[in-house]
Amino acid sequence: MSTVASLIAAKLLKIKAIKLSPTKPFTWASGLKSPIYCDNRITLSHPEIRDFIKQSLNDKLWAFGEADVIAGVATAGIPHGALLADAAGKPFIYVRSKSKAHGRQNKIEGELKPGARVLVIEDLISTGMSSIAACAALRDAGAEVIGVLALFTYGLDKSKQVFNNNKIPLETLTNYRVLLDEAELSNYITAEEKSLLEDWNKDPEAWSKKAQ
Repeated sequence: MSTVASLIAAKLLKIKAIKLSPTKPFTWASGLKSPIYCDNRITLSHPEIRDFIKQSLNDKLWAFGEADVIAGVATAGIPHGALLADAAGKPFIYVRSKSKAHGRQNKIEGELKPGARVLVIEDLISTGMSSIAACAALRDAGAEVIGVLALFTYGLDKSKQVFNNNKIPLETLTNYRVLLDEAELSNYITAEEKSLLEDWNKDPEAWSKKAQ
């Protein structure tokens, strides 16, 4: 029987929200060469998958205890956070990467009461730094961050260390290893390509240099 993690991984591959190309890698904005490209915003254009993700997020919500507020991380975490807040009947806010340059110069948009227990929603965890920055902004505003919930994680050691160091629980609907298993099972990749993809996950920087 397929797990939720494997079902979501299969759906992300099917609609090309995640693309794998171990022999012709993508170039990230940072310049890093990578065999994977992820854009979970594509799920928003597929109502059936969008609803399945919304329900799956709602099912995971209680792993963190009672949340008073759902917070999306701008920009990709906003729609998924709003969908979850609606499903759970919770207030919604979102956190900008930096304060607005005009008006009230808000970094946090929406009503946030001091001491509120906030669950942060992300679409993707790579290094984890955008999530940590959002959590820091919420804590500075007097909130209690109870954790981060994301659709997908690359599962990089760097991100695991960042979350551990900041004592922030992290849960995801699916992850890189499950994705590779599903990709091999569906013949999206070969066993040899899976090995290349596993090597990238162990050391992205070294893999990138070899791919130059």
